[in-house]
Amino acid sequence: MLKRLLIALSLMWLRMPAQVPPDDPRFTGDGQLMRPDNYREWIYLSSGLGMTYGPIDSAAAPAAERFDNVFVTPLAYKAFLQTGSWPDKTMFALEVRYSATKGSINNGGHYQEGFAGLEIHLKDPERFPTKWAFFEFGGSQRTAKPFPANSSCQTCHAKNGAVDETFVQFYPTLIPVAKAKGTLKP
Repeated sequence: MLKRLLIALSLMWLRMPAQVPPDDPRFTGDGQLMRPDNYREWIYLSSGLGMTYGPIDSAAAPAAERFDNVFVTPLAYKAFLQTGSWPDKTMFALEVRYSATKGSINNGGHYQEGFAGLEIHLKDPERFPTKWAFFEFGGSQRTAKPFPANSSCQTCHAKNGAVDETFVQFYPTLIPVAKAKGTLKP
């Protein structure tokens, strides 16, 4: 009886589809990244206000500054703490939110308001020849194609990323880790 039960359980296990870990990237059949809905449950790294990486046009009307909130998958974060490097399948989420200055009882400073966009930075050398790829999700968009390999995001991160094409230089809790592990670019 026990032998039959073990055989039945073994056969059931063999027939079960492989489960993708909840924070691993998921793709459609045509190679589009599916939006990770749980990114706000990932590890929070940092926020920025009004950050920009290109030239600033002083003649243009000033745009309202936006907040950038950065999250990374928990397993990638744990691996980084141990090695100072990002493992394959690492995903960063850059959540962009509008800023506001007037509301409720606020008399100064900025606070975050509505959702402006979501970008995902994904490391997958098996899928992308440049190792990393960027994806942008606007509004309620559920899937996204990768940016071209020569996109401004890809080029800037490859040139200026402090650790493995990522902007660790803006994540104050990870800078000491990268320094200690010898992975921080000058």
